[in-house]
Amino acid sequence: MATSPRPPQNTGLKLDHVRISVNGAQLCDVDLTVGAGEIVTLMGPSGVGKSSLLAYICGTLAHGFDVAGGVFLNGTRIDNLPPQDCHVGILFQDDLLFPHLSVGGNLAFALPAKIRGRARRLAAVEQALITADMAGFATRDPATLSGGQRARVAVMRVLLSQPSALLLDEPFSKLDATLRDQFRRFVFDQARQKALPTLMVTHDPDDASATGGPILAMTPQNHRTVGGG
Repeated sequence: MATSPRPPQNTGLKLDHVRISVNGAQLCDVDLTVGAGEIVTLMGPSGVGKSSLLAYICGTLAHGFDVAGGVFLNGTRIDNLPPQDCHVGILFQDDLLFPHLSVGGNLAFALPAKIRGRARRLAAVEQALITADMAGFATRDPATLSGGQRARVAVMRVLLSQPSALLLDEPFSKLDATLRDQFRRFVFDQARQKALPTLMVTHDPDDASATGGPILAMTPQNHRTVGGG
């Protein structure tokens, strides 16, 4: 199946007055730009549309929502594209590793089709494991991994898909304090090294402050967030 070309210039992720409503009630109204390598946090309690906003950005928002405004990635509008053409990676609270695949199989699943040949694909998987400090884990069953190891495999799987932007949907919330701090630094370092515009939603102030980037509030009073751009 033909896919759209990858956006050529890293000008960032722009949410152009994105408004999401359901049953006549507005969930959020967001206007912001996330630059290359920048990590922006949207903070707010449950019910203000944080996860719905991320779903809209990556093309997976369920039917039944009313949406206005546009999403642009590197100058290309993507909210009218199918998910596989958006070039947006998303990391969730759960690692969502496939239990029937090995660690290497989980990573290889994410590789773009343009990476051809068994040797090239194996090399990409092994390099990802080295980056995650998990060299030699390719044949391991995901069920044998620790929580921190599973989390690192999950983020490397997202990065192997070669996204042009990264979304973080509270991916640190299920880790204990020590692992949480280590994994946060790992994810943020990877996002910056790859110059990915990164948008994180959370209700945890420690996660937000750890980014070192802008923190914008989504409140139940007005459900409106205005950022830079």
